[in-house]
Amino acid sequence: MRPEAEGGVEGRSDEDRPLAVVLVGGLHADARRDAVEGLLRAVPASVALHHDLTGAVDGTVRRTLRDAAGELSRWDVPLVNDCACCALREDLIPELRRLAGAGLTRLAVVELWDSVEPKAMAEVVALHGGESLTLTNVVTAVDPALVLPYLANGDDLTEAGLAAAPTDRRTVADTWARQLEYAPVLALADSPDADEEDRALLTQLHPTARQLSTGSMELARSAFAGFDVDSAASAQHPACALLPQEADEAGVGTLVWHRRRPFHPERLFHALEELCCGAVRSRGRFWLADRPDTLLAWDAAGGALCVEPTGPWLATLSDAAWERESPVRRAAAALDWHPEHGDCCQHLVFISPGLDREALELLLDACLLTDAEYAAGRQGWQRLPAAFDVLLAPTA
Repeated sequence: MRPEAEGGVEGRSDEDRPLAVVLVGGLHADARRDAVEGLLRAVPASVALHHDLTGAVDGTVRRTLRDAAGELSRWDVPLVNDCACCALREDLIPELRRLAGAGLTRLAVVELWDSVEPKAMAEVVALHGGESLTLTNVVTAVDPALVLPYLANGDDLTEAGLAAAPTDRRTVADTWARQLEYAPVLALADSPDADEEDRALLTQLHPTARQLSTGSMELARSAFAGFDVDSAASAQHPACALLPQEADEAGVGTLVWHRRRPFHPERLFHALEELCCGAVRSRGRFWLADRPDTLLAWDAAGGALCVEPTGPWLATLSDAAWERESPVRRAAAALDWHPEHGDCCQHLVFISPGLDREALELLLDACLLTDAEYAAGRQGWQRLPAAFDVLLAPTA
C-alpha cells in the first residue's frame, strides 16, 4: 500500500492479489455513511456494498452497490429461512467474488446495516472468502455524542425498528457495546455536541482501538491494515478478553475488580440489579461457589445483564485436556494463575460517568463467601442456594 501522488490510497496492484474487503458497521448510521463515503473518495476503484434490512418484514433485503460517483446497481434479495441476516450471508460472498473476478475493484467496503454485528460478518468473509477475498479490517463508525445514549438504551431492537429478524431479542445497548468493542478501528464523526466526558467514555470502553476521523487518509490506510478473526475472537472471549484497565478522566471511571474467592450465589443474585445500574457498561468473568468448575461470563449494558457458562476453568482440566485449549487461552490462564485456585477468579470491569467505585467494591465484596463459608470447601459450597438456576441451566 502506497499513498498516491494525488492523495489516494493504493490498494490492489495486480489482478492475482485477493480483493481487499473492509467491514464498516455501527448503529450510528450518519457516522457510518460518512466513514464509507470517506473511504470511497480516498481509495481509487473502491466500491461500497450494502444490504438494507429495513424491508425484511416484507420478505426482501435490498442490496445496493455504489462508488464515489453514486449508485451502480440495486437488487432485491429474497429472505433465506425468513432470516434477513441469513440472506445477507448467502448473498454477500457471491457478490464479493463477482467483484473480485472482474478485477476492477481495489477495495470492497461492506457497509453493514445498523444492527448487524461485525463479528459474525467478519467470520463469514474469513471462512468463505477463499483465495479471491481477504478481510483487511473492521471499522465501527461512532458519533462520540451518541456513545452514552446508545449504551444506556435498554430498548429491544424490535421496539427501535432495528431488529434483523422477528426472533431478534437483542437490545440497543448490548448490540452497540459489541459493535464498539470488536472493531480495532473506530471512525469518529465530527460531532460538535461531543464533550470531554463523551470522549473519555469512548476511550475507556475500548482503550486499544485506533480512533480516526471518518474523512481522514489515516482511515483509508487502515482499511488495508489486515485483520485476524481468531485473534479478534480471543480478545472478546471472557476467558482471555483484553479488558480495560483502571482509569479516571473527565468524570468517567473504570473500576477493575479482581478477587480470588467465589461468590455466594444467593447474595450475588440479589445484588444483580444494583450492580447493573451502577455502571453503563460492565463485563468480565466470574466464579460461583455452587458451580466451582464453570467459567461464567458477565456482560451488562443498558441496565440489562447476560450471564452464561463459557466452559470450564482450566484449573479443573486434566493435562491432556489443557493441551487441547488454544495457546491464547492457556497463556491468559497462566498469567493469572493462583497456587491454590489456578485461573478461577473474579475479574469484572465497570465503566461509567460518575462511577461510585467505593459503593461497587463494597457491594461486590459483600457477595463473596465469608471466611466460614469458604472454609466449608467445595462440598459445602454445593449445598448453597442455587439462585442462578433461573438464569442458567441447573447443575447436574
